[in-house]
Amino acid sequence: MMVIFLVGLVSMILVRTLRKDYARYSKDEEMDDEHDLGDEYGWKNIHGDVFRSSSNPILFTSVIGCGYQLTSVVLCVTSFAIIGDLYTERGSLLSTAIFVYAATSPINGYFGGSLYSRMGGRIWIRQMLLSAFLIPSFVCGTAFLINFIAIYYHASRAIPFGTMLAVTCICLFVILPLTLVGTIVGRNLNGQPDHPCRVNAVPRPIPEKKWFMEPLVITLLGGILPFGSIFIEMYFIFTSFWAYKIYYVYGFMLLVFLILIVVTICVTIVCTYFLLNAEDYRWQWTSFLSGASTAIYVYIYAFYYFFFKTKMYGLFQTVFYFGYMALFSGALGIICGTVGYVGTTYFVRKIYSNVKID
Repeated sequence: MMVIFLVGLVSMILVRTLRKDYARYSKDEEMDDEHDLGDEYGWKNIHGDVFRSSSNPILFTSVIGCGYQLTSVVLCVTSFAIIGDLYTERGSLLSTAIFVYAATSPINGYFGGSLYSRMGGRIWIRQMLLSAFLIPSFVCGTAFLINFIAIYYHASRAIPFGTMLAVTCICLFVILPLTLVGTIVGRNLNGQPDHPCRVNAVPRPIPEKKWFMEPLVITLLGGILPFGSIFIEMYFIFTSFWAYKIYYVYGFMLLVFLILIVVTICVTIVCTYFLLNAEDYRWQWTSFLSGASTAIYVYIYAFYYFFFKTKMYGLFQTVFYFGYMALFSGALGIICGTVGYVGTTYFVRKIYSNVKID
């Protein structure tokens, strides 16, 4: 109920503010030619730069494609767990997640490749390779590091060599071809730019603004509210991970995940509005990172949980815990960042298509 009230409050305030902006811009257009154009301010002034391609488009589009794929994996696996009781057998949930991740690789290629094409990118093969191997490289790198330490300590958590070889084969012979197919389809079906405003040839200089309007500050503040919406659920998920309790309320987890999506979209839209109103058009990375910063607070909570809720000690247990928590937090951050960017993109396109541009 608190989340619903908060979303309604934010939406109402934003709609009222946008109506005032539209009224002010319409009033300016109706005034005579003696109007001092130097007095204009706000997000309308950067209409020629707001749809400019982001910095480092290969990395940005690859992360967005991975976010689409991870979101699909979470929704599918959670739904399968609700329907099929995957939690009753050891390892069944992980096996299902790996299978679904490989099967949803075309989603990664489609959305990442089409976005890269709309941004005018030409090195699409490099972008496709980065999209395909970004998540598997981080997962395998972390798992191999932990595995070497586990082998040194003769721990039972060591991953067999056959399993590592099977995962590598899945990456090379399943994920890569499917990502390539998705990229080709995305570039051909949805690769043409269709911006509501024309992009200027020369970038507009970004004016100075107050410190709390800087993208870094907006990014760090953007993750507080989404983390607050999942704070209670994090305790139960961490307990199922590290206290070896059986987690079976996947229906409630799906509800919390949907609430997280809604809150993240609202927060990133508000953050992006503040940034655009300060005439700063670097909104793509800011909208993504303001949602992804939720992962920072989740990882900070992981430190609290490690020191106050677990009895782990030693090098192996410490690396095992913080390594896999880094993967969990990073995946959650990519999901939240992608959701925030998608919602913000719709918002930005909507406001600039509804205002008259000279």
